[in-house]
Amino acid sequence: MKNQRPAKDRVLGEMLETATELSRHGLLSQEDMVQVRALCEAPPVYSPRKVADIRTTKARMSQSVFAEFLNVSVSAVQKWESPGSGKHPTGAAARLIQVIEKKGIEAILVA
Repeated sequence: MKNQRPAKDRVLGEMLETATELSRHGLLSQEDMVQVRALCEAPPVYSPRKVADIRTTKARMSQSVFAEFLNVSVSAVQKWESPGSGKHPTGAAARLIQVIEKKGIEAILVA
């Protein structure tokens, strides 16, 4: 399992490099390039204050509802929002929080 992360990083780096070259030669639109960059770059590391701010102002949800939307435990959200825990969202949860931060909760709500 330890070797998977560097291989994934290498593949994403090569994908971004290829997309950049395609864009430079006019074979990839700017919109597509933005999407490729978003997929290849790691989501930001969120501070406890930022997680709480996104949850309360962008999502307007309680910790339990927010946890349900992110498919994590309430305890995980509590730890992310606790300054002393040293925990922060990673993986899919961090990516979803990034989407909520940029586009609002409406971006992930399913009608």
